[in-house]
Amino acid sequence: MTPPTTPDQPIGVAVVGAGYWGPNLVRNFQGSSAFHLRWLCDLDVERAKKVLGGYSTVQVSADLDEVLADPEVHAVAIATPAGTHLPVAMAALRAGKHVLVEKPLAANYSEGVQLVEEAARRGLTLMCDHTYCYTPAVLRIREMLHAGELGELHFLDSVRINLGLVQRDIDVVWDLAPHDLSILDFVLPPDVRPIAVAAHGADGIGAGRACVAYLTLELSNGAIAHIHVNWLSPVKIRTTIVGGSKKTLVWDDLNPSQRISVYDRGVDVSSAAGEDLGEEQRRDMLISYRSGDMVAPALTEREALRTMVDEYARAITTGTPALTDGRSGLRVLEILQAASRSLAEGGTMIKLDEGHMA
Repeated sequence: MTPPTTPDQPIGVAVVGAGYWGPNLVRNFQGSSAFHLRWLCDLDVERAKKVLGGYSTVQVSADLDEVLADPEVHAVAIATPAGTHLPVAMAALRAGKHVLVEKPLAANYSEGVQLVEEAARRGLTLMCDHTYCYTPAVLRIREMLHAGELGELHFLDSVRINLGLVQRDIDVVWDLAPHDLSILDFVLPPDVRPIAVAAHGADGIGAGRACVAYLTLELSNGAIAHIHVNWLSPVKIRTTIVGGSKKTLVWDDLNPSQRISVYDRGVDVSSAAGEDLGEEQRRDMLISYRSGDMVAPALTEREALRTMVDEYARAITTGTPALTDGRSGLRVLEILQAASRSLAEGGTMIKLDEGHMA
């Protein structure tokens, strides 16, 4: 097994995959003092060389075994198609390497379980690159929900739509919803979790798979979460509304000058007696509307991938789970699979397994 890495020694890392996401990982690992990028592995060696540039000292290989045989490689970052995540990540874990996997963690839940169990058995870090979770906005939302600043969560509504690339192998749920589901998993207070999901979708262009979809999740505290994903919208919208008993937060990811707005506006419900109410008494409850201030918290802009890379280094050096560890990836996979089943059954509400969500 790879020897433990000390905090004052850069972690030798290899990136596997030089396609769409790999170059972003390469750039951030090269910019991190916590890591030393040693290899870029891709079946297309020329593409990998082009990513690195003509003067790079990073080694290039099309042979994963060659990369994993390097004793100076302590960690691997995988940016290959989801269908390859199991064999590539499993090979890295069995070679004693810590593993970071691009979302989704695996092609399905059972494959994800194999990776989580293998990493646990070997005492290695397994982390899922849920990049959006490391944006300054989402980190702030998590902080506010966990601290109770918004009060008890009542609803979460997320819209992720644009005129996007229709994927050949997956539907819009598997393409876009992992972002929103990983964010939901990341920001929910520790005592709240999804317990059921229903999904409705449509294929208006005859692509053979859902191009527009709506996911509705029941949460354990009685709240509801709703996610709209869409490849066919002529306008791009990236908005999330988080409604609490005290305040409501609006996150507009396309508004760099004011990504987060917090509104002290909402509905207050009370009773004259302030006691437990029967069914008839509930009708006499006093409902009032408050209209307070709107505050736009200042956020320190920082590339999410850099924060994610720092978290990978922290998890490796401390031996503690990453904020988006393998189990968080599993929870997202379970919801995705349940949503697919719901789509196939015409929108049936599918219960989530409590054991799987732990």
